Amino acid sequence: NLIKEKGLEKEIIVKNFEWADFIPEAMIDDEIDAAVGTPLLAVAAHRACNAKIIIPPNKLWQNNPSYGIIVKQDLIENHPDLIVEFLKLHEKTSNFIRRKPNKAAKITSNVVKVIDEDFITQAYNISFKYCASLSKEFINSTLKFLQVLYELKYISKILTEKDIFDTRFIKKIHPEPPHY
Repeated sequence: NLIKEKGLEKEIIVKNFEWADFIPEAMIDDEIDAAVGTPLLAVAAHRACNAKIIIPPNKLWQNNPSYGIIVKQDLIENHPDLIVEFLKLHEKTSNFIRRKPNKAAKITSNVVKVIDEDFITQAYNISFKYCASLSKEFINSTLKFLQVLYELKYISKILTEKDIFDTRFIKKIHPEPPHY
């Protein structure tokens, strides 16, 4: 929690939005001065009101836990083969994004249809960590983030690594170190 660490609780007021799509509009309307969010939000805010990234993701929170693949216990127990196949596709897609980001952006734009190729390319360039594997640094960063979520009362108890991560499926399809 950078705001707390720097003693800026009185100077910086945090406003949470139920939907990130509302944030660029709030910036246009001078309702907020800055935002923290995903690469897609950064690109959208730049397009909407020429917002700039002042702290890149790797400087704000090293190995930040920006996304995850969440699977119900029922799927783990009854269809582990589906999880493995999904992770294989995820890794193949991640490799494609890393190796050919412009081509991947074009395909994504054609499929999604609501955002253009340049938008997607810009988002890919902001967040370049595309890989199915989980580094120990990523796991530790997630656990550190949980402490912040607990302190801010977003969660009622601190979860352990075992509560969150089941890496046995990833280790099957990606035994080598992460690509980032």
